[in-house]
Amino acid sequence: MSGFQINLNPLKEPLGFIKVLEWLASIFAFATCGGFKGQTEIQASCPPTVTENKTITAVFGYPFRLNEASFQPPPGVNVCDVNWKSLVLIGDYSSSAQFYVTFAVFVFLYCIAALLLYVGYTSLYLDSRKLPMIDFVVTLVATFLWLVSTSAWAKALTDIKIATGHNIVQELLPCKKKEVLCYFGSVTSMGSLNVSVMEFHSVAQAGEQYHNLDSLQPLPPEFK
Repeated sequence: MSGFQINLNPLKEPLGFIKVLEWLASIFAFATCGGFKGQTEIQASCPPTVTENKTITAVFGYPFRLNEASFQPPPGVNVCDVNWKSLVLIGDYSSSAQFYVTFAVFVFLYCIAALLLYVGYTSLYLDSRKLPMIDFVVTLVATFLWLVSTSAWAKALTDIKIATGHNIVQELLPCKKKEVLCYFGSVTSMGSLNVSVMEFHSVAQAGEQYHNLDSLQPLPPEFK
């Protein structure tokens, strides 16, 4: 068995370069999704008792169990005699979010292992018949699951935007009363989540395109 010897030349090939992109994309994916925190706000008043709009806030984040995110009025303020804390957002998107983040972590670990093999054991990889084929099959399966998890999370993200957007005013029971006036305030931008979905999806497609059987052929002599 060949000893560990650093050779960065395989990173110049599509096989190694795409693995680096997948590694970076996986970091960005689980960091942005797993670490996301946001909030949605509505303005409520009940004239003539309360003429000034009061901000009611619901905080949400990973794993996006919105049905556990309750609304919070300003501390010590009774807004329109409504128990706002008993009201929650609608929806539970934890399965899609956790699948997405968990698989991103798996891709992260697999890319590290593959890059160590490419860079540290280049001769062993090229001389073996089984390692390239195993790497090829695992990459194909991972790419398919990568696309599935990204598609599921993209759909969930769309639903999350709807559930935390201006439509929440129509869903809150107190806001349907004539004596309570509710207006949608704001919601935290989810731009980073959009970017992580698009980047993860694009890199997965690139990996599927370039990690083909041609990439498993021995490197040119100058790269050995």
